[in-house]
Amino acid sequence: METVTGRKQTSFRLREDLLKRLQLAARKENRSLNNFVESALMDLVNEPNEETKAAIEDAKGRSRNPDEVFDSVNDLMEYLTKE
Repeated sequence: METVTGRKQTSFRLREDLLKRLQLAARKENRSLNNFVESALMDLVNEPNEETKAAIEDAKGRSRNPDEVFDSVNDLMEYLTKE
């Protein structure tokens, strides 16, 4: 079951050159301007949850040979789950 999120109409004044760039970027992604701007703003204000933050810190702490190549997803998962 999908959750419906309410929307509230609002308006902003944007520089014309910025608006054109936003419209072009939305068009390139085959999205509406509203959807494109809303998604960009959500990405800007959303913070990762605690589990994601811990995973990011864990990943930063791992050292890896940059020449190492994984032959399969299983090899990658095995590497990532090593203690």
